[in-house]
Formats: sequence, C-alpha cells, structure tokens
Amino acid sequence: MKNIILFFTLVITLFAVDAFSQARKELNFGLLGINYEIPVHKDITIAPGAATNFDLDWISLHLRGNYYFDNIFGITDDAWDVYGGVGAGYAIYNGDDNGIDESDIDLGLHVGGRWFWNDKWGVYLELGGGSTAGAMGGIGLTVKL
Repeated sequence: MKNIILFFTLVITLFAVDAFSQARKELNFGLLGINYEIPVHKDITIAPGAATNFDLDWISLHLRGNYYFDNIFGITDDAWDVYGGVGAGYAIYNGDDNGIDESDIDLGLHVGGRWFWNDKWGVYLELGGGSTAGAMGGIGLTVKL
C-alpha cells in the first residue's frame, strides 16, 4: 500500500509542478536510473524518478531536488552544468534474503556535473550516497525536452 501511495504522490507532484514551470525540462537516464527534471526556479529543479543498483536488489522511487551552481560559479557556457541536491523516496528491497523485507525510506545527497555536446544531448556524472543502494549517483545521458 505504501508503494501505491508513493507512486501517486510522485505523479501528482509531477503534474502540479509541470503546470507552473517555465524553463527547460530534461530527461536523465543512465546505468542505474532515470529521472525527469522540472524547473521551479532558474537555478532549482525537482525530479521524480526511479533507480536501482547493479544487482537489481533495490528499486527506489524518489523525488529529487537539484540546485544549479552555474550562476554562483560564473559558468556562462550553456554547455556545462554543476549541481548538487537531495533526494527522498521509498526503496523497495527486491532481493532474496530469507523473506526479510528490508524496504525503507530512501534519503540521499548527490553532486554532479553535465556537459552538452549539442543543443539537445548531454552526458552527466553524479556522485552520491544515501540510506539505500538506490541513492548512489551514476553516469548517463541527458536529453533536453
């Protein structure tokens, strides 16, 4: 039941914030997860998403907040982004551990950078950590929508 409530909370948040956003939206997908960034301010985004670990023992449904440091660091080139943020969600344990359910709240911090090689596509590298394996960062591609 908790999983269903969390899923609907993420979907409602996605549509509610989408109605008020004005800047670009981005889809990030990599080896360990996917998220959809929605701007709420010129330097702040929120991103509902899902992640896992290499063993596929965890599935994390989360909402992340990112702060882009480009203006503070004086980065004027649109090809580069530097960001950090927090994430919260619910991590579902999917492993085989003698029937023990280790699903839990997923909290984490992350820092990352992104480089766009053209007006639409980029690559990101992110480092992070948190309370479960779903919050550990990753590497992947970004597409501007």
